[in-house]
Amino acid sequence: MSIRTPDWVKDAVFYQIFPDRFARSGRQNLNLHLQDWGAPPTLHDYMGGDLWGVIERLDHIQSLGINALYFCPVFQSASNHRYHTHDYFKVDPMLGGDEALRSLIDAAHARGMKVVLDGVFNHASRGFFQFNDLLEQGEHSAYRDWFHVSAWPLFPYEHQHPANYEAWWGNRALPKFNTDDRSVREFLWSVAEYWMRWGIDGWRLDVPNEINDDSFWQEFRRRVKAINPEAYIVGEIWGDAQRWLGGDQFDAVMNYNFTRPCLAYFGAQTLDNAMNEASGTGYVSPMDAAAFAGRMSEVTRMYDSEVVQAQLNLLDSHDTARFLSVVSGDVSALTLATTFQMTYVGAPSVYYGDEIGLAGGPDPDCRRAFPWSEPQTWNREIMHHLQMLTAARHHSKALRRGSFDVLHAEGELLAYRRECGGECAYVLLNTGQQASDIALDNLAAGQYRDALSGRSYGVGQQQRFSVPGRGALVLVQGL
Repeated sequence: MSIRTPDWVKDAVFYQIFPDRFARSGRQNLNLHLQDWGAPPTLHDYMGGDLWGVIERLDHIQSLGINALYFCPVFQSASNHRYHTHDYFKVDPMLGGDEALRSLIDAAHARGMKVVLDGVFNHASRGFFQFNDLLEQGEHSAYRDWFHVSAWPLFPYEHQHPANYEAWWGNRALPKFNTDDRSVREFLWSVAEYWMRWGIDGWRLDVPNEINDDSFWQEFRRRVKAINPEAYIVGEIWGDAQRWLGGDQFDAVMNYNFTRPCLAYFGAQTLDNAMNEASGTGYVSPMDAAAFAGRMSEVTRMYDSEVVQAQLNLLDSHDTARFLSVVSGDVSALTLATTFQMTYVGAPSVYYGDEIGLAGGPDPDCRRAFPWSEPQTWNREIMHHLQMLTAARHHSKALRRGSFDVLHAEGELLAYRRECGGECAYVLLNTGQQASDIALDNLAAGQYRDALSGRSYGVGQQQRFSVPGRGALVLVQGL
């Protein structure tokens, strides 16, 4: 089968937003019980971020060089993270309802930004109507086959009794759909179609491996792509995803095979593995340049090249401790990792707040509120560094779509070439504390500019470069 992924994703830089914590607008006058904005996040409290707030902050997002938005769930739910869906056809009123999403999609599209929503199709919630009917009517419910019931009665709250129904990782709040049931399948596919017709640009799929049925996802893809052939379908798969990436299910996955090596190499000296182990990342063994280059070369070859170019490359997410916190606040580790992220194959994804050095340990601490009213706390160095890199990426087809070839990987020094259609870019990284020289040959001669320092280089076929300690050179033609 010939594999094809959405062309726009190859040029995308994503920004992941956790809606409750990103921005609270002044439009929501709901008089609700909310945490103070910026208070330490908890598992259950709300801070009141909404989609109107996102619209108000699109200038900031666009200034980062972002051209695609990925949202954690926005549908009506009784949880601050909204993975407990109550109504798949309704945007949560706390987020501004359907009107806010309509306005957001239109505003984003007017700026050339894509919008990807989170689809939670493996499980619903205790408040989901069909499951609520099951609780009310018991074995007489019309929806008894929508879930995996083992005995009656059901105990959704009484933990002294077995739940008597299957739930996600045993969490009674998240009853698992029976996706073998035709009515359930049609319902979930119709949700995907409904929001595609609204004009969203794709779906991020929550724990899709737990719907252990290729035919379900094959039909999901057919229906989504029938509405928009350029829709992006990206699954949350933490390990080997070959099964889903053959061209008939997902376009790509959240690339945690990218995340872990970045922590291992750029954060080798400052890793907090206790924090890693307490979050989704798990223990990370430090790497030197050779090990990192070997692993990332493997990752580049794991899947078809079309898939690799569409992978969602992230340094952290709402499920992990933030990169900066995991490397014990080492800003240079984050800026080095971001340099690699923005110059590697695939679509980079920035988790909201990382651009200003927002800290955060394991969930729920990784879901802190964005400190809009405290700009003095922002790390402008990190933000400016990101902006320079995204500008270079948008300028250079080689950085967006080029091949990945390691030229040097020894000790603390790494150098690689990106090449596309005769256009080249060279990236040199130094994780050591002191400046070091790298001698490279077989280079494409020409005029280059370092995207980070602005310095021009007349590059010959053989050349020696000096790379600053804990720094990088990103050499781009025509910048």
